Formats: sequence, structure tokens, C-alpha cells
Amino acid sequence: MNVAAAAPGNLLPGRWFDGRSSQAQPVLVSLQPTAQGPSLRLHSLSAPGTAPVVFAYGDVGWPEAWNDKRPQVRVVVDLRDHGSLEIDAVGPWRAALAAAGDRPGIAQRMQTRWPMLLGVTLAAVVGLGLFYRYGTPWAATQLTQFVPLGWETSMADNAMRQMDQGTLKPSKLPAARQQELRARFDALVQQASATSHRYPGYRPALSLDFRSGMGANAFALPGGRVVMTDGMVKAAAEKNLPDEALVGVLAHEIGHVMHRHSTRMVVEQGVLNVGLGLALGDVSSVVSTGASLLTGLAYSRNHEREADCYAIAAMQQAGMPTVPMAQLLLAVARDEDSKAGKDDKGNKGNKGNKGSAEKQGSTGGTAGKPKTGDAHPVWSLLSSHPDTVERATELERGHAPHCARS
Repeated sequence: MNVAAAAPGNLLPGRWFDGRSSQAQPVLVSLQPTAQGPSLRLHSLSAPGTAPVVFAYGDVGWPEAWNDKRPQVRVVVDLRDHGSLEIDAVGPWRAALAAAGDRPGIAQRMQTRWPMLLGVTLAAVVGLGLFYRYGTPWAATQLTQFVPLGWETSMADNAMRQMDQGTLKPSKLPAARQQELRARFDALVQQASATSHRYPGYRPALSLDFRSGMGANAFALPGGRVVMTDGMVKAAAEKNLPDEALVGVLAHEIGHVMHRHSTRMVVEQGVLNVGLGLALGDVSSVVSTGASLLTGLAYSRNHEREADCYAIAAMQQAGMPTVPMAQLLLAVARDEDSKAGKDDKGNKGNKGNKGSAEKQGSTGGTAGKPKTGDAHPVWSLLSSHPDTVERATELERGHAPHCARS
């Protein structure tokens, strides 16, 4: 029988290892187009006249070509349960495969065509950038609404317990002064539900605590707990600023609570790590840690501005100016810079301590370690409070362009 007549199309010589015998069977191979993709037919040379063995497109592990300029020595086709097929005529095989309607997948095209590889890489980088900048905050904002308030308060209690056993000490402010400031805080709490924020149905029990043991600072814990240090109260008194300055700081911290910034930060880190895992596979701890650090810093900047917007709205509703708050923010920043400058002079020549003065001292509150002058580009990138002057200017005006979008 004329095998070529029984098998239409180009025929290629091959060796079929059927898995039942160690000996290869000589065959002629033909490829036929089908709606699903090329089908593979093996025509036996050792048993002329027998019907060809047909393999559908989905029953074959089709080999991929990874380099157009350096083709492999031979093609090995995985026939799965039916063994494997070897073909020495690599060029004719690829031509026959293309004629039968096969189209290389994106992975193969990336390996054989540099423009495709560069295009996919660029698309991946842009996609990751958009996910980092917009997707992660959006997803975290949506997911945070499902986090129970009880989990937040439990986390805050544990954090406060650890800080009380470490850095923080009992407040030395007179009880009357504490009560005076708590009364101003409670007045802000009464209007918290009326001030615009992301979670209108969120009703945490807001409370104010005073502590010493660190410099001028204020911070908010998830679930409603706000802490102000004696140093912050002292800083306002030393600058002869009215209590509206401290009230503005408290409004800022209430903004952190009502926008659930601490919880959103935890969720954002989780969303980012999941996204990186899906995009890059097994993400190393270095990549994960670096991404978490940069994400935390970038997102905390947005959180600070969002809390500023909340404070502006709350102070306006209470009929109080935001100028004293801005003056306090700048005064604390200048004090921090002055201390940092003295530390730098004291450490001059000591390379081991060169960066010690640049550590951020805020726990997420208003003071932090901002720069009031021209910040070094590296510091501007790594600081979560890099725009102190700009923020203070917006607070003095009582309006910021981005507040309408918050």
C-alpha cells in the first residue's frame, strides 16, 4: 500500500516509543487541521496498510520552540499514556504545524520574540503599578468594612498594653487639665457621626488617654482609642497657642479612627502580598518586606492627608479655626529638626551612627519626623510625613484641594 496516498498532507519520518516496548516503531507523521487545533496521525511503517493512530489536539503535549535562531536538535512530542514521539526534521515539523493551524502561545512568543517579551513585561509593570497605586487601597477600603469592631478594640488593647510596659509612662498632667481637654474631645465626638468619612455606619467608642514617656505626639489606635502625650500639651503651652491647636490635633486623630486607617493599613499589606504572590509566584521575604515598607509609607501619607481633611471639616463644623493646629504642627516639626541637627553634630565623624537621627519617632500621629525645609530626596521618599509645610499651609487656609475627593 502506498502510505503517502493513505495519509494526505506532508509526511515526516519519526520514531514512536509507545511505552509498551523498548524498541521504537518507525512511523510517518502527518498533521491535520481541526476546529480545536492540529490533530496528529501516526502511520506505521512496520505494519503497512493498518489504519493510522490518531491523536486529538488535546491529547498531545505539544512541544514549544524557544529560540527561532537556535532550533532544538530534535522534536519530542509527549503522547501522554501512549508514550512519546521523536522527530529529527525540526524545520519541516514546525512548518507543518503552522500549516495545520497551530499558533504559538504567549509564553512561546515571549521566548522567541523580544518585542513580545518587552511588551508583556511593560504591561506587567504597568499593571502592578496600577494595582499598587489604586487597586490595593480600593480593595483594602472595601474589605475593611467587614472587619469586626471587636477585633480592632482587642488589637488596640494589646498594643496599648505593650506600649505601657515599654515606652509610655503615666501622664503627669494635672487631673483638671486632663478633664478640660477631655471635655473638648467629647464635644468633637458628639459631631463625629456628622463629619464625612468613609464608613458612615461605623460607630466606635471614642476615648482619650494621656501618657508621658515620649515627645510631642498624638496617635490613634483602631477601635476608637486616641492618645495624646504630655509633650504635645507642653509644646502648645510653650508656643502660647490656644487649646484650639490641641483640639485640631485630636480632630485629626479622630479622623484616623473614623477612616479606620490602622485597620486599612493591615488589610492593605495583606492585599498587596496576595497580589504580589499571584503576579510573581513565590515572593521572597526580601521582596515582600520591601513592598510592605514602601506601601506602608506611601499609604500613610494618604492617610495623613485624609485625617487632615476630616480635621478641617470637624473644626469648621465646631466653628473653630485650624490656624492654631497648623502653627503647632510647624512648631513641633521645627523642634524635631532642631534636635536632629544637634544629634547630627554630636555624631559627626561617627559613621556607625550616621543615620540614627533620621528614624521616625511617630506612632502614626501628627508630629512624626517631618522636614520643614527642603527635604533630601531619599528622606522625602521614606518619610510618611514629608509635606509638613504644605499640610500646614492647607490647615491655615482651612481647605485643601484633595479634600473634596476624600
